[in-house]
Parts: sequence; C-alpha cells; structure tokens
Amino acid sequence: MLQGSNIVGHERPLVIRMSFSTCVLWTVCLPLLGLISCVLISSVFHFDDATGTHCQVPNYLPSISASISLSPECYIWRFCIGLHSAPRLLVAFTYFRFYKSRFAARFPESPLSCLSFAFSISENLGLLLLTYVSSSETYFVHKEGFVLFLVSSIIHMLITCRLWKSIKKYSLNPEDAKSHHWKVRFLLLNVSFCAFAGFFYWKHNVYCESGSYTFFALFEYLVVFSNMAFHLTAIWDFKSREVMVISSSEDKDF
Repeated sequence: MLQGSNIVGHERPLVIRMSFSTCVLWTVCLPLLGLISCVLISSVFHFDDATGTHCQVPNYLPSISASISLSPECYIWRFCIGLHSAPRLLVAFTYFRFYKSRFAARFPESPLSCLSFAFSISENLGLLLLTYVSSSETYFVHKEGFVLFLVSSIIHMLITCRLWKSIKKYSLNPEDAKSHHWKVRFLLLNVSFCAFAGFFYWKHNVYCESGSYTFFALFEYLVVFSNMAFHLTAIWDFKSREVMVISSSEDKDF
C-alpha cells in the first residue's frame, strides 16, 4: 500500500523561443516545398498519368490535384500539410487576438475580425479535406474541399485587406502601410489567376484544345503561390513577436 508521496527533485522547464516571423516562414515553406516536390516528381516519373485527361490531347504540366493523388507524391503532400496545419491555426488565432485588441467594439471592424478568423479556419479545413481525400479516391469530396479552400481563402483575403486598410489609416508605422499595400496586390493577383485558371479549365472541357489544360495547371500553381505570398505578409504584421513553448516535468519517488 502506498503511504504517501515525496517529490525529490524538479527539472527546470524547457523553454523554446522562436520569432513569429520564423514560424510564419516555416508555415508557408512547408506546403511550398511539398507542392514543388510533388509537381517535379510527377513530371519526371509519372508524366503520362499526371498529365492525362479525358480529352486525350497533349498536355505538358500536371495539375495540383493530379500531382498530389499519385504515390509517393500524396504522402509527401500529406506530411507537409499535416505539419503546416497546427502553426496555421496559431497564426489565425494570433490575428484574431490582434484584431480584437485593436478594434474592441468598433463597427464594422470587430465583427469582421470574427469573420476573418472563421474563414481562416474554413480555408485550413478545406485544404486538409482536399489533401487527405485525393481526386482519385473520392472526386466529389476532393472537389468540395477545393471549392471550400478557394472560396474561403478569397473571402479571408478580402476581409483582411479591409481590416488593414483601417489599421493603416490610423497607424504611424510604415510596416503597416507596406503590409496593406502588398496584401492588396497579392489579393488582386490571386483573383486574376483564379479567373484565368477557371477560363482555361472551361476551355479544356468544352473544346478539348491541346495546351488548355497546361495553362490551367500553370495558373493553378500561381493561385496557390499568390495565396502563400499573401499569408507571408504576416512577417511584417508581427515582426517583433515571439512564439514560446514551455515544457516542464517532475521526478517523483513513491
């Protein structure tokens, strides 16, 4: 029978510090490196499978969906997105707290802050859905995940640009104006690339022209890259902040 317990020693807590900018950089680099790796592997080793379509016309670039549905590309992509998802949620929550402290009960910025957080979470969920349900497994679910990701990301970027317009208006920090400027640019690029990708996807399905799917794949890459660039502007927004992880343990002798 245990008669009691006695703590004989303590370990100092393990403290890991990382600048928020480094955290954001790694959060963006994980899907970037994963996507580049998947496209390169598909182009070199699975070119026919990755570029083949129902039209049976020549294509020269694999789409993202085709690249991440093959093996081992799907495992590389899932690994990168799995590691990326938790820091992505941390960034979303940091923005939410920043907006709430900045705008308090101010209208319409305060409710827009909540919407920004909601669509940021929705964007991440859409990305996870299209990642872990490939187009070769369940096309409908993969497609819905892609639509959820795309729509949520555009709405999130629109709301973010609106919020940073207010921040820039009352801020003396040149970094805030710089951040808003590039956010707007990346938003416009993202919407433009989406429009071009949609046009070439429609053209491919309706006319089955050679090269249309290649242009669709190219603009699909640019949609993702401009989205990543938009999220990378968080480096300017939280330049002086740190991420700190504290872990402690105790040795006990009974």
